[in-house]
Amino acid sequence: NWQSISEMVTRMGYPMNYNTAEEIFDEMASLTPSYGGMSFERIDAQGLQWPCPTADHPGTKFLHGASFTRGKGLFQGIEHVPPAEMPDDEYPMLLSTGRILFHYNVTTPYSADISSIWNEEYAEVNPDDASRLKIVTGDQVKVTSRRGEVTTKVEVTDRVPPGVIWMSFHYTATPTNVLTSDAVDPITKTGEYKVCAVKVERLSNAS
Repeated sequence: NWQSISEMVTRMGYPMNYNTAEEIFDEMASLTPSYGGMSFERIDAQGLQWPCPTADHPGTKFLHGASFTRGKGLFQGIEHVPPAEMPDDEYPMLLSTGRILFHYNVTTPYSADISSIWNEEYAEVNPDDASRLKIVTGDQVKVTSRRGEVTTKVEVTDRVPPGVIWMSFHYTATPTNVLTSDAVDPITKTGEYKVCAVKVERLSNAS
C-alpha cells in the first residue's frame, strides 16, 4: 500500500520517492522517540516491541507491566447510544463485518498461496436463519441494504447468532462495504461498519 500512497502523493506535488518500506520506517523512527532505537535489522533478528528509544534499548516486553503511567487505570462511565440503523420488517437481519484469519484488508487476496486456502467470500448465517431462508452452505445469495447489494456464497454456522449475518471485506468481487452505514461515532468519527440492516435472498442452490 505504501507504493500506491507514495505515487499518489508525488503526483499531487509532494514527492515521496521512497524505494523500500525500510526507508519509510527509518524516517518514522527518526521522528518518533518511542521508535528511535528500532530498525528492520533489529526486528528481523529478534523481534522488538516499542517503546524502544535507543539502539541499545532491549525493547519493552509489557507496556504497563506493573501499573499505568499515572497509577491505576481510569474507567469512565458512558450512556449507551443505540446504532444508527437496526433491523426492521423490510431489512430484518443485522450485518456485521470484519476480517478473516487468512486475509488482511484488500492486498492479501492477490497472494496465490493464501488464496489457495480461502479465495472467495462466504457470508456466515445461523442455522435457524438458513432454515427460514431455505439456504445451505455453498448457496449463492443476494445481500441488500438501503445503500447497495452484493452477491456471495453462504456458510451455515452457529458462530453467528440468529438474526445476524457476518461478512468480511477483503474481496473486490464482493464489496461488502457498499452495504454498510455511513454513520460515525460522535467522538472518534469511526465508521459504524459493524451494524447495519440487510435482507438476504437465495439466488441459487449449491448444487
